[in-house]
Amino acid sequence: MSLRLTQIRQSANRPNLFMGGDRELVMFSGLLAFALIFSAFEFKAFVFGTTLWVFALFALRLMAKNDPLLRKVYLRHRKYRTYYPARSTPFYENTSTQGKQYR
Repeated sequence: MSLRLTQIRQSANRPNLFMGGDRELVMFSGLLAFALIFSAFEFKAFVFGTTLWVFALFALRLMAKNDPLLRKVYLRHRKYRTYYPARSTPFYENTSTQGKQYR
């Protein structure tokens, strides 16, 4: 009996990118630029918002070129604690005799 081979298509494995960058970050930066432009209704705000969005798009494209899943990696990194004490479980109680044998 031989193993059945199934083909994994590349479209099922691609990261979810939009305009070359992470989908959520590109859309959020576009929303911020849009809100800035249309809340101020000035030419300076239009220039600043457009410049801000182009710069953000450039930075997000560079980030996605380096690692398309970098946002998810960063968010997982932020969940980790800075220090993990040396214990086997959180419920383990060291007795005084156990502590003396290591001195």
